[in-house]
Amino acid sequence: MNAPPSLIELLGARWVTEAPVVALAWDVAGLQAGFALGDGTVALATGEWPGGPALKPRQSGGVEFVQAREPPAPVARFSVHDGTCLALAADPEGGFLSGGDDGRLVHLKADGTSDILVDVHGEWIDLVATSAGGRAYATGRRVHWLGARPASLALAGSATALAFNTTGDQLAIAHHGGVTLWPVDTHVPRLLGWPGYHRSVAWSRDGRYVVSGMEENALHGWRLPDGGDIEMGGYPGQPRSLSFSVDGRVLVTSGGLRAVCWRFDPPGSDGQPRECGIAGKAPVTQVACHPTHPLIAVGYHNGAVLLCQSGGTDVLFVKGADGSPVSAIAWSPDGGRLAMGTEAGEIGLVSLPEALFHFGSPL
Repeated sequence: MNAPPSLIELLGARWVTEAPVVALAWDVAGLQAGFALGDGTVALATGEWPGGPALKPRQSGGVEFVQAREPPAPVARFSVHDGTCLALAADPEGGFLSGGDDGRLVHLKADGTSDILVDVHGEWIDLVATSAGGRAYATGRRVHWLGARPASLALAGSATALAFNTTGDQLAIAHHGGVTLWPVDTHVPRLLGWPGYHRSVAWSRDGRYVVSGMEENALHGWRLPDGGDIEMGGYPGQPRSLSFSVDGRVLVTSGGLRAVCWRFDPPGSDGQPRECGIAGKAPVTQVACHPTHPLIAVGYHNGAVLLCQSGGTDVLFVKGADGSPVSAIAWSPDGGRLAMGTEAGEIGLVSLPEALFHFGSPL
């Protein structure tokens, strides 16, 4: 018996780049998905697909599938680094900001032209973060701020992750021994200390909590108003991918054989996390919460991508397993499209219209 087609086969497109996908991001307008590749190029895929597949509402109820009338637009690739891309973020002025092992910070525009913003020969620019207020990047133990008030911050150890809060006025920097908060207005850092190697970092939507994923197979969180600590352990692997739900009530992470979902109203209120997705031999590598709905995209080490809800048992397969780990996954700003990439260099986009879903109770 043949398995039903996946959503990317029905409503999406995929391309093979033959270079590992290091990172991906949507531009601020949601018109292009950018894929940073291990060969120093950035691939740009157009989100809109005139004449592409669609779902058409039936008069009797439900929807019917309409096949594509035109093929998808080809992916454009642009040489950005003399080495490998290490980081990518949407630039607030449009296009993308890319860091590489050639010491360059590059602004790649939508038309493929680029400007070198920083060139520090002999160093790696391995982390990049942006907000409406500016740009930040890391070179080893130093983090740099570009904007109206340029500044640099020296750390005790190498920076391992950067993340702005939702308002864009504070930058969280993960490193060995904790997370440092760096306010945009004062540039006076605040150390949130905790022993161990912190590899990823995320803000809650309301800015009250900062959570890091640790090499010690655990999460650690800080309650910022009073400085309280939150410990969340029991992982079989490292929780490297973190994503808060749109209502801020659930933190979803990788690190297990299913996506792990922690309640944050308040955190730890029900003791143990919930799980969603399908458990198998392949662990979860990437998670991304939908920007407007209680929906989670989950990528696996075997290449599969699916959609689920916290604590739910239903799943929708976006892409079946193909043997290559999912290395990046991201929703478009409006949530209408999902982009994904693998370590083998496959990239894909799938349209996920509202008609496809019916949401019941919230997360």
